[in-house]
Amino acid sequence: MRLSRLFGKTLREAPAEAESISHQLLIRAGMIAQAAAGIYSYLPTGWRVLRKIESIIREEMDRAGGQEVLLPVLQPFEFWQKSGRDTSFGKSLFTLVDRREHRLALGPTHEEVIADVVRRCVQSYRDLPLLLYQIQTKLRDEPRPRGGLLRVREFIMKDLYSFDADEVSLDESYRKLIQAYTNIYARIGLPALMIEADSGAIGGKESHEFMVITENGEDEIILCSSCGYAANAEKARFAKIGEGIATAEHSSDHHETSEQELLALEEIATPGATTIAEVANLVGVPTSKTLKTMLYSADGNPIFVTIRGDLEVNETKLRNALRCSELHLATEGELREVRFIPGFASPINMEGVRVLADDSITSGSNYIAGANRSGYHFKNVNYPRDFRVSLVSDIALAQEGKTCHSCQGTLSSVRGIEVGHVFKLGTFISDKFGASFLDDKGVSHPIIMGSYGIGLGRLLAAIVEQSHDDKGIIWPQPIAPYQVHLCPLNIDKPEILDTAERIYLDLQTQGIDVLLDDRDESPGVKFNDADLLGMPLRLTVSLRTLKSQSVEIKRRTEHEARLLPLDDDLTARVKMLLGESMESQPSSS
Repeated sequence: MRLSRLFGKTLREAPAEAESISHQLLIRAGMIAQAAAGIYSYLPTGWRVLRKIESIIREEMDRAGGQEVLLPVLQPFEFWQKSGRDTSFGKSLFTLVDRREHRLALGPTHEEVIADVVRRCVQSYRDLPLLLYQIQTKLRDEPRPRGGLLRVREFIMKDLYSFDADEVSLDESYRKLIQAYTNIYARIGLPALMIEADSGAIGGKESHEFMVITENGEDEIILCSSCGYAANAEKARFAKIGEGIATAEHSSDHHETSEQELLALEEIATPGATTIAEVANLVGVPTSKTLKTMLYSADGNPIFVTIRGDLEVNETKLRNALRCSELHLATEGELREVRFIPGFASPINMEGVRVLADDSITSGSNYIAGANRSGYHFKNVNYPRDFRVSLVSDIALAQEGKTCHSCQGTLSSVRGIEVGHVFKLGTFISDKFGASFLDDKGVSHPIIMGSYGIGLGRLLAAIVEQSHDDKGIIWPQPIAPYQVHLCPLNIDKPEILDTAERIYLDLQTQGIDVLLDDRDESPGVKFNDADLLGMPLRLTVSLRTLKSQSVEIKRRTEHEARLLPLDDDLTARVKMLLGESMESQPSSS
């Protein structure tokens, strides 16, 4: 390709609204163009990268035993009502009404559609296991699209669905796809970490994400360097040991708290103390000896949430525990409706409102909690003696510095970008769609499903976030738009342009993708654009190199250039250098 003919122009500055590094560089490099918030066009160089990523993904899906299909973007809305996920996806689900007044959904994912297809085609256990995948457009009405390709409303996704007869077979399919994902990231030169994850609106009993660690990541990852535990902060667990509190796991002289050890409930005056820190300081106890209560609205219903004072509520865990779609902290109006007194509230003597508590309330005794009247708290509050709750669950947010639940190591926190998500769905969708099979005794069972997704645009953006410098993108060779960026300088000299044209044709003849900068621009402009576009090798032809019958070659990852002889072996040497670059990439297993 000749750069003078390439559609899409480079920019010196990124648009002001481009915040993430990948958004800035992809816009500046002329690889994408924004149509609206969360909606992008791929221009030729960006599309070439995406197609190369797609090719690698397709090869690994086929190697794992996947069969490619293509499912409709338009889906009957009744499918979503049947699965119940019209509620869990909520406003993220794009819908429309056709001319026959039939409601349709624009597919954000395809579990419902594929379950309906499989129920028509699978009858016997002999038809299983089955892996079906597609690379297809998805649409989600994201409330806050941001970060360029990192969070969008329209995107291309590889989604594979597994269908198995039993849990053992599901585990094998899950393992096989995890290995395929590992191969994909290795082949494109992207270090990805597999972590425990929340299943979210997709549903299912177990899921893992593949994360790329980067300071600009939108997800928080909780890690333990001692045992290797890793999880999304939305999912992460930790040992709930507070200051001044010991549990059986951490104290050799611990014994179960008996009823006799529980002190009498006592109301105390706490004038002006409305925060946990103020109350703890006034009473003279650590914050881990207090309980705090907040009011949430869950699908429009008030919910009291109680947690130990030194911990924070994880709203994803809370939403999952409540099985609700919409969740927010109560507004002032909602607080007044239930006579909630901020700073002094507790579940004690609270009637008519559902109470949910974090399991940390069981890790100690004789807590300080609100008395439900201004200026007063209760002392020696104990569960379940002094209050009841509808549900006790883990709803606490894991944070850096907390104790690992597995090995008692100290947890750390990093930022990351999700580049893949795998789920064990189980049977909750196949049950509702009648996707079943007959076993060897003729007994019908629901098919056990799994779901495995990779967003291609997000993956492309994550690569740029991970692989760039202050000059531009540094593409890993397997997915670079072109392998060689050929820069002839002073093209008004016939011998320069003739030599560049000959090299251009020779490289193409050997199957090497070349971008020829045939523009009449200064060396500075050409070199800056070459760095911005990020091809693995840059070849430069100039009057200086011609005098020594050579060509200057520079890897994008290196600072110094060197000379190669301008002879019949030049193409072979370039191929060898590209081969060395490929060998330096991590290989799939």
